[in-house]
Amino acid sequence: MTAPPLSLPIAITQGDPAGIGPETIVKAFLDAPEVTHGCFVVGDVAIMRRATGIVAGTGVALPVALLTGVQEALHCPPRCVPVWQVASAALQGQPLAPFGQVSARAGQLAGDCVIWAANAALRGEVAAMVTAPLNKAALSLAGSPYDDFPGHTELLQSLAATHLKTTVAQLPVRMMLANDELRVVLVSIHVSMQQALAAVTFEQVLQTLLITHHALQAVLGRAPRIGVAGLNPHAGEGGLFGREELDVIGPAVQAARAQGVLASDPIAPDTVFMRARAQPGQPGEFDVVLAMYHDQGLIPVKYLGVDKGVNVTLGLPLIRTSPDHGTAFDIAGTGRADASSLIEAIRMARQLMSQA
Repeated sequence: MTAPPLSLPIAITQGDPAGIGPETIVKAFLDAPEVTHGCFVVGDVAIMRRATGIVAGTGVALPVALLTGVQEALHCPPRCVPVWQVASAALQGQPLAPFGQVSARAGQLAGDCVIWAANAALRGEVAAMVTAPLNKAALSLAGSPYDDFPGHTELLQSLAATHLKTTVAQLPVRMMLANDELRVVLVSIHVSMQQALAAVTFEQVLQTLLITHHALQAVLGRAPRIGVAGLNPHAGEGGLFGREELDVIGPAVQAARAQGVLASDPIAPDTVFMRARAQPGQPGEFDVVLAMYHDQGLIPVKYLGVDKGVNVTLGLPLIRTSPDHGTAFDIAGTGRADASSLIEAIRMARQLMSQA
């Protein structure tokens, strides 16, 4: 199916150049021209040309076009990779980042691409941003400002707060992972397990429920049915295995219901995801599951297949999606990377744009 024409282009950040991001982008332009039409890469021309050569193997590489204005991306022919050059002159004068190696240089370029694309989206110059994976260790090695942020989500939250002239605390965001079968929103993201447990507070759970409700209501056209995962085994079993469900999560659910949110009581985390899973011709009991911490929510989504998973940041004043996988340093440069998740992320961005 041909995607509807865009009035503004979609920016795809290159990701860590030592990983599979550039290769998946090239494969997306090659395999899904109807999805990538109107998109452009925020990155480095030399790195993208290297990626086209890897994907082509002994065949003909896709052309890479250097943009002089982002609107030009709307008129590029199919299977042409338009690039907005972001790498600084200092970085351009150095050898390309070797595959599979963590480096400050690669982290800086990946971070610079995210900042450029986010600011362009905040200014209304692009319709959405889709982020190829970056490496958190490389991002930290890049130094200020990147070493203040454990990942994309926190960096984007900070940039958006600055743009809106507010604080990060006043701009709460949440991570949603979604595929054809399951949606999951997380109460906490990239923190230690100890910090994740401490983050399960009345305020945090209620805030997550409200963000999830408002974001998915816009997508579904109705109030979403939210299945709430418990924190403890068997959702605490009435207080036998912990009281968070009784003292924190349950009261937050009641407060959310008073504001029109359709949320369940805390459900045993070993069954709630199965109850929410959609099958062909059979929708799940819930439209989304609220998970109490990162791995509780991401393991079931990724088990169903990272090739279809999409990461969406909820609560930002811009549209941001991402594939549900990392930099895959072990296969970078081999041409074996799968672009399916990136293609789904672009499709999701287009869907969200149509409902904005």
